[in-house]
Amino acid sequence: MVKRKVWAGAMTGALMFSLLSGCGGAGNTNKAAEGNGAAAPEASSGENLNLRLYTYGTEEAYNWKHTLEAYKKVEPNVTVELVQLSEKGDTQEAFKKLDLEAASSAQMDILMFSDAAGYAQRVALGMAEPLDEFIAKDGYKVEEDYKVDTHLDGKVYALPGKFNPWYVLLNKNHLDEAGLEVPKDWTWDDFADYAQKLTKGEGAQKRYGTYFHGPQAGGWMEFLKLKLENQPQNAEFLKADGTSNLDDPNFKETLELRLRMEKEDQSSVPYTDMISQKLAYRTQFFNESASMLLIGSWMNTEIGGTDKVPLNFNVAVAPFPKNKPGDENGLTPVTTDYVAVAAKSEHKEAAYKFVRWYTTEGQLVQGKNIPAWSKVTSDQVTGIIDTILSGTKNPEKVDKESLVATLVASKASAIIPPATYQSEVYKAINEEYEKMILGNQDVDTTVKNSQERVNKIIDANKK
Repeated sequence: MVKRKVWAGAMTGALMFSLLSGCGGAGNTNKAAEGNGAAAPEASSGENLNLRLYTYGTEEAYNWKHTLEAYKKVEPNVTVELVQLSEKGDTQEAFKKLDLEAASSAQMDILMFSDAAGYAQRVALGMAEPLDEFIAKDGYKVEEDYKVDTHLDGKVYALPGKFNPWYVLLNKNHLDEAGLEVPKDWTWDDFADYAQKLTKGEGAQKRYGTYFHGPQAGGWMEFLKLKLENQPQNAEFLKADGTSNLDDPNFKETLELRLRMEKEDQSSVPYTDMISQKLAYRTQFFNESASMLLIGSWMNTEIGGTDKVPLNFNVAVAPFPKNKPGDENGLTPVTTDYVAVAAKSEHKEAAYKFVRWYTTEGQLVQGKNIPAWSKVTSDQVTGIIDTILSGTKNPEKVDKESLVATLVASKASAIIPPATYQSEVYKAINEEYEKMILGNQDVDTTVKNSQERVNKIIDANKK
């Protein structure tokens, strides 16, 4: 089994972490606890307890004041103190500050990580407590109670908060014009067929069926994993054991799909235009240059139109396409918050209780995002969507029914902890794709070269 450098680096980091923590000694830890009330017994004893929550989430985006006040009503003896790591919600700034706090004697009880990479890396550093015993006591399974499975190496170190799946935005006016229904369950072949039927005109006035905002410079690589990402397992270029996943037929089929749609059907915006003109996905969709846009549901706050990007047509939403008609519907790339109990917390049970509440009922109280909690009903999602759309200029132009149905049906594939050399892998595959889409090599050569380059990267990073 390939050992990733993230875990090797993690051992060094964990050692440094323990040494730094050890330098403070029990005396320093107790002083920090006294200053924040952490020396008090668990809430169940009736004594007051202070928990510290470290987050990158801003008040505007997370409605913290209201949310934490609501928890105070659930647990009157518990006060959750917010530690804001970035005033502007900058996740990189937040991670740097979080790591410094973890290496100090500061009291830490609840931690929030913004992505799978940050989650996996800090678990490797020993910052998060395994939650399996608490979960077993409560009698549920993460993979059933939530739409994001947060297991890492067989253990759960965090529960998922918000739920931002990818979906397809549709120009409903263009669909009506072409006599096409809003898809509720469709395949990539259906998607390509829609794109072809929605393409209209020629030259500078041409309207394309769809726009793919990637890959570019090793980023937006979701657009080269289209037929991998809707699988329950192995949805990445690398497998969980660190070996290459590029021999999966779905990688080659994704390349073939992209090539066919751009070169044969001419239904997707040319890659050269995207790169040379530095096209933006919002502009392509809202200016009606493309009828369909595959993108993340962070767009919920914008699809009703904004001052900066107005909406002049009706919008509908469809789920991420699947490979075959019989495949499971709704599997899609997903971003979430990973909410964990700090390993150094002296009140892990109380911290876990908050984490469980926050990632379930607390998400509904917060009312800012769609929850990853699978018990949320369509009516509850509708209420949240109503609130989100009310902040846009033309919410009446959004087909709310299709948006809610898509969000409710969406679910994430299993997490694959990113390697520290992930960016090298992305860059190599991106470069090989460019050779193909620019006509300098065929699909088979692209797959072969990508496999060889990625395997060399993996070998170079072995212990």
